[in-house]
Amino acid sequence: MFDFIRSWYRRYFTDPQAALLVVLLVLSSVVLLTMGKMLAPLLAALIIAYLLEGLVSKLEKRKVPRLLAVNIVFILFITVMLYLLFGLLPLISKQVSEFFQELPDMINNGKGLLLQLAEKYPEIFSEEYIRQIIATTREGVSGFGRNVLSFSLGSIPAIITVLVYVVLVPLMIFFFLKDKVMMIEWIGRFLPKDRQLVNEVWSEMDAQMGNYVRGKVNEIIIVGAVSYILFIVLNLNYAPLLALVVGLSVLIPYIGAAVVTLPVALVGYFQWGFTGDFVWLMVSYLVLQFLDGNVLVPILFSEAVNLHPVAIIAAILVFGGLWGFWGVFFAIPLATLVKALINVWPTQEEHAIETGET
Repeated sequence: MFDFIRSWYRRYFTDPQAALLVVLLVLSSVVLLTMGKMLAPLLAALIIAYLLEGLVSKLEKRKVPRLLAVNIVFILFITVMLYLLFGLLPLISKQVSEFFQELPDMINNGKGLLLQLAEKYPEIFSEEYIRQIIATTREGVSGFGRNVLSFSLGSIPAIITVLVYVVLVPLMIFFFLKDKVMMIEWIGRFLPKDRQLVNEVWSEMDAQMGNYVRGKVNEIIIVGAVSYILFIVLNLNYAPLLALVVGLSVLIPYIGAAVVTLPVALVGYFQWGFTGDFVWLMVSYLVLQFLDGNVLVPILFSEAVNLHPVAIIAAILVFGGLWGFWGVFFAIPLATLVKALINVWPTQEEHAIETGET
């Protein structure tokens, strides 16, 4: 057993480049796990700057000076953020408040439907069990709704947090974009000159993660916008709120689409009942989900590395459990990173071939 472990270690970890990669991975993981909350504004700014870098690069390819390109992209970003903050956010907040105020009535209206299940299938659903479910659901929803409605930014820590994200994050985004080359050169001073493996992994991940993240942002915008138009045309209540939820659901492949179907179906059912309008809503919504999964996703992620659905779900569970929202958002890129590491990781035989050893 000891010989097997020693042989395995010599095969995969004797290459100096592999040792450097291990050190960088360990340090990055330790920093994220121990100081992730403190560095959250910095990480958020870095991620957003990474997303915006694609637009800056496209402008540079059109012979626009980098500083001018950065200013154009940054002004566009600030404009979008101001619209979201002062235009969309108040609307969504109002919709959330109205939704939770009306949710207990929706539950009461659905009580009869649930009791019918007890009448039709008494061997599966007892009336007492149905009433217990209704009472528990009403109590949980009411408590959650009260928390949402009573949420306030009156505490000093909350105000400080908001100010940090509103003021410092955009400022850091600008400097990340403006001084990108200088920062990369500064970081490179602390790394060994012989870092070909690290460069290979970064080059592959830069392409893959860039394609994925930018594609995912585009997918959120497209699916959310189409959902909003669809819900408005059908005159569905809470159209902006539901469209936002449907758009964000694409962050979690497979699971998100299934989960978000429930609120859409509930709002439609309680608004129209089991009528033609409700059927049109569900058919249109399912067509939207079908087109997203079978047309939009292949177009947006044509250059991304294909991963097995089981690997995607496992990545969501693991990285989501470690880093919450951002872990879920970057689950597929992180899984791609693991796959890239496995593909390019040097072995003792490869090192011997490269150095001419026998």
